[in-house]
Amino acid sequence: MFLKKFIFILLSLLIISIQYVQASEANIKIEPPFWWVGMENKNLQLLIRADEIGTAKMSMKNYTGVTVTKVQKVDSEDYIFVDLEIAQTAKIGEIVFTLNYQNKKPQTFHYQLKKRKLNSKNRIGFSGKDVIYLLNPDRFSNGDTSNDSTDDTLESVNPNSRDGRHGGDIQGVINHLPYLANLGITQLWMTPVLENNQPEYSYHGYAMTDFYKVDSRMGSNAQYKQLSQKAKHAGIGLVMDMVLNHSGSEHWWNKNKPTKDWINFDGKFSGTSHARQSIQDPHASQSDKKQFADGWFVPTMPDLNQRQPLFANYLIQNSIWWVEFADLSGIRVDTYSYSDKDFLALWTKRIMVEYPQFNIVGEEWTTNSATVAYWQKGKNNFDGYTSDLPSVMDFSLQDAVIKALNEEESWNTGWINVYQSLSNDFLFANPNNLLVFADNHDMSRVFTELKNDVQKTKMAMTLFLTMRGIPQFYYGTEVLAHNNSSDAHGVIRSQFPGGFDNVNGNASTGKGLSKQSSDMLNWTRTLLNYRKSNSVFDGGKLMHFSPQNGIYVYFRYSENNKTVMVVLNKNPHNSDLDLQRFDEIIGTSTQAIDIFTKESINLGNTLNLKSMSELVLELKK
Repeated sequence: MFLKKFIFILLSLLIISIQYVQASEANIKIEPPFWWVGMENKNLQLLIRADEIGTAKMSMKNYTGVTVTKVQKVDSEDYIFVDLEIAQTAKIGEIVFTLNYQNKKPQTFHYQLKKRKLNSKNRIGFSGKDVIYLLNPDRFSNGDTSNDSTDDTLESVNPNSRDGRHGGDIQGVINHLPYLANLGITQLWMTPVLENNQPEYSYHGYAMTDFYKVDSRMGSNAQYKQLSQKAKHAGIGLVMDMVLNHSGSEHWWNKNKPTKDWINFDGKFSGTSHARQSIQDPHASQSDKKQFADGWFVPTMPDLNQRQPLFANYLIQNSIWWVEFADLSGIRVDTYSYSDKDFLALWTKRIMVEYPQFNIVGEEWTTNSATVAYWQKGKNNFDGYTSDLPSVMDFSLQDAVIKALNEEESWNTGWINVYQSLSNDFLFANPNNLLVFADNHDMSRVFTELKNDVQKTKMAMTLFLTMRGIPQFYYGTEVLAHNNSSDAHGVIRSQFPGGFDNVNGNASTGKGLSKQSSDMLNWTRTLLNYRKSNSVFDGGKLMHFSPQNGIYVYFRYSENNKTVMVVLNKNPHNSDLDLQRFDEIIGTSTQAIDIFTKESINLGNTLNLKSMSELVLELKK
């Protein structure tokens, strides 16, 4: 009886103790929420939020390998910033902090240090060997209908609205991983899944209201990590879409800014000029540069001041936290050049020092290759600006391919657009690390741009999937998704066939697809899986020949004597291609294999081409 009573008292004390800890920490928010021992940078800065925390004195219980180097108070009394130094030999466990107030009881809170994943520093980022599949998770697949609307978010599901939430989520993506692996996809890029607790138009994900939390309508942080683990098991890496330039207007820091200079233009809307060229323009005024970089996109997306050192460090640590937590293989940065350029140099450097073989691609939406090249690592810029950004998006090539296939062929129209775009590769420090794409979530789908012409679409996709660089593939292209009715973003980001009950056809099973869509799906699978198994596309060289008579020919080749020949014939009639022109690259090869039909092709003096056709030939030595 005594033993039972003793156990009862002990359990009661334990429960009271747990309740006390929970009560004392309930109103304290810490970001990053936890960290790891063994990071390359030994310094960590905690943002701690609590009512009047700035009036308290903070102390830390002695902890092996961890030292508090600075406690910073800011303009708002509801925040403090705590700088820690974490030795490589620090122990795994919980640090205990105490807040001592003048007029209220002390508060205790804990901070966890975790064990880092083995060999995390040496993770390999996406590269030319990969194909990145881009999808909008809200429009891809609804794998869990129970989270279509949630109690902690403002906007409910509304699938009948093109700009509303349709219910797609992380579980839907997990469900489709076998489909993506079978298709030949090796990397997955989803538009942002972090919390966008805005009253309306929140589905797109780019107005974040919590930089450390997955939106509850998408799933949870744990489920995002599960997606990464299951994707990796299927041979697919995870690329996270990050936003450094702005947040959503409902983010907590807009209601109570830690510092007065946290948001650009004193927290009041002033629209960006979108004059991205002002950053490189040697004649630009400072006011033009400021209006571009500091201006807001829209009133609901406040522009973040990365010149504020506390905020800059917050954003850098947030990015590293997600890489480590979710085991990412890459980052895509939205509206890259709109952020402060000196911050971007620091941000990229800090990440690449932590993960030297990682990859990051920045969005600089312009067809001017000179402007894009400025941001890539290794570029010797006229103003001495040094970037550590490995990859940039090749909007010039995307624009050139659409023009090439829509224009009549002449000496200065048609395929010459592509030839001229690629001839500017001398501007880039590393053309093989450019992201190439036919379309994405912000532009009309390639099938619509090419006027619903299947053969033109196949030619475009052949080029992007065999060209130098890293191809990005927009979801639904494999089944000829279109936006014929409108170029509105809500239409471009259509529901994926098979991801929702009300959508006709199912890409995963092939059931209900039209003959054209089914053929396109099989064609895509063939090309993607051929690419996946062929090392020539991973850093292999490119040789192209000036287009003639509506035909564009180029070769991918490597030092291991592997050569792939790509022939794109725009002509509405069969054509004969003189092969002697390509002797310098074909060499002694007399046979090639058509990767689509598996037939052997004789490389004689001429090659007969079908009208409006693409050929991918692997040369036999």
